[in-house]
Amino acid sequence: MKHMIIDGISCEFEKERNVLEVARRNGIDIPNLCYCENLSIYGGCRLCVVENERGGIDASCTIVPKDGMVINTNTAKLRKYRRSILELLLASHRAECTTCDMSGKCKLQEYANRYGVHEVRFENNYCKEPIDNSSPSIVRDPSKCILCGKCVRACAEHQGLDVYGFINRGFNTVVGPAFNLGLGDVTCSLCGQCSAVCPTAAITEKDDTEKVFDAIGDPEKFTVVQTAPAVRVALGEALGLPAGEIVTGKMVAALRKLGFDKVYDTNFSADLTIMEEGTEFLHRIKNGGLLPMITSCSPGWINFIEMKYPDLLGHLSTAKSPQGMFGALMKTYEPERLGIPVEKIYSVSIMPCTAKKSECVRPQLQSNPGIPDVDAVLTTRELARMIKNAGIDFKNLPEEDYDDPLGTSTGAAAIFGATGGVMEAALRTVHFVLTGKEIEGIVFTPVRGMEGIKEASVDVPVDGKTVTVKLAVAHTLKNARILMDKIRAGEADYHFIEVMACPGGCIGGGGQPQPVNAQIRAARTAAIYKVDETSKLRQSHNNPQIKEIYKQYFGEPCGEKSHKLLHTHYTAQKREI
Repeated sequence: MKHMIIDGISCEFEKERNVLEVARRNGIDIPNLCYCENLSIYGGCRLCVVENERGGIDASCTIVPKDGMVINTNTAKLRKYRRSILELLLASHRAECTTCDMSGKCKLQEYANRYGVHEVRFENNYCKEPIDNSSPSIVRDPSKCILCGKCVRACAEHQGLDVYGFINRGFNTVVGPAFNLGLGDVTCSLCGQCSAVCPTAAITEKDDTEKVFDAIGDPEKFTVVQTAPAVRVALGEALGLPAGEIVTGKMVAALRKLGFDKVYDTNFSADLTIMEEGTEFLHRIKNGGLLPMITSCSPGWINFIEMKYPDLLGHLSTAKSPQGMFGALMKTYEPERLGIPVEKIYSVSIMPCTAKKSECVRPQLQSNPGIPDVDAVLTTRELARMIKNAGIDFKNLPEEDYDDPLGTSTGAAAIFGATGGVMEAALRTVHFVLTGKEIEGIVFTPVRGMEGIKEASVDVPVDGKTVTVKLAVAHTLKNARILMDKIRAGEADYHFIEVMACPGGCIGGGGQPQPVNAQIRAARTAAIYKVDETSKLRQSHNNPQIKEIYKQYFGEPCGEKSHKLLHTHYTAQKREI
């Protein structure tokens, strides 16, 4: 280990790429707005400046640490410098803090308070570009942008889409899509990773909380809600609990306090997805269907392939996502079971994902013509705001259980929230269907972990022969592109591919609480696997309510009725750029 002195403290370092990371590792907080540990170094905001022993000043995110280096982070010169920077940023920022979605969480607000910036000497000249409300998922407000460039780099480096860029020069610089087009007009996957890194409220999810509050308060509506696997391990962060805290029971209690008539679990339909998708995969293997088959759970990924690889749409599983399947049940099975007219049921999803908002408005997801299967999607962040709005003391809520029968699920469904989870869950069931025996060593570690692309193989018996099934798992659209290019070039020999649009899978979704970094993703992922490990049932085919719904309603996986309600189709999307 090497050492450097920061504020008189001897700090160890080894592989850190800059002084800022050395300081963080040693518990020293250097302010910054444009830095993100898993993005390239930009050095634009200059708030992270430090002073060396000779009085020189430079951005700590751009300084390579050296053994014996001495720096200070909080001198009088630095404090004056940072106040000036903050004043300049505030002078080009539309300040409406009391009504802003990021109030209390905004880094600009935090640093202004920290450095005592109570007055701004410069004339306010914020961007007057109109709010971009063109997409069903994301809202872009240029007047709150501080040009930190995080959205530009996240979109380019994680997703390979380059939707955002710097436009114009000097005081006229803005960040946005080319030619000032709206997000709804360009090849944006709506994954929301831009909103996940934005330090202000320049990019946020489209807020549907009031629409849901209105539905809950309408006596003519029967409101039902489903909660995705990754929400239960992240919601607590937005409500004062540590990263990775499993808050399932408290979340259920909070949703009941908000006034929902039924609280169900998307994990139930994740088990349903495995039954349908796994059966579809076996049909393709046995009958010479198009391979590799690719998962269709992630709507950001679906948007991406429809825009960028429409010639490969036949590789997608036709199974709807867990949200889509649950929505179909809410508008077909549940009206029959509960004796409630479908027109009165208002179905809400709590998702870690902004792209789920675009998924729910797809015309393919209408089991009854003209009636959406899912009426509204709230992100994890939106649910947290609703809980705060209602004055609910979340930390002290009792643990409550989901409503039956659509609240029963397995550990296999829980791991949908982490990259590789869908693949692992599918293997558990596919092995049983083929052999009649549970898979030995239920944990399939080759598809776990944060590598961008993971490859594995497993031997399975098919019609009396042993077949080596080759698998691949990718998270982020940049990695998905690598696999799609291999398929398009005829160089891929995979049988089954899982793709998730967001880093780490749904645990790192664009609608999850901020901040998001490697440590927080790791904590959420560990919690997801803990849910699986502590579950009484860990294979989708062993869910008793899944067995019952096939017996009573669907008949069999990929049968006529289930195919009609639980499967869909995809079409090419055409955008201007």
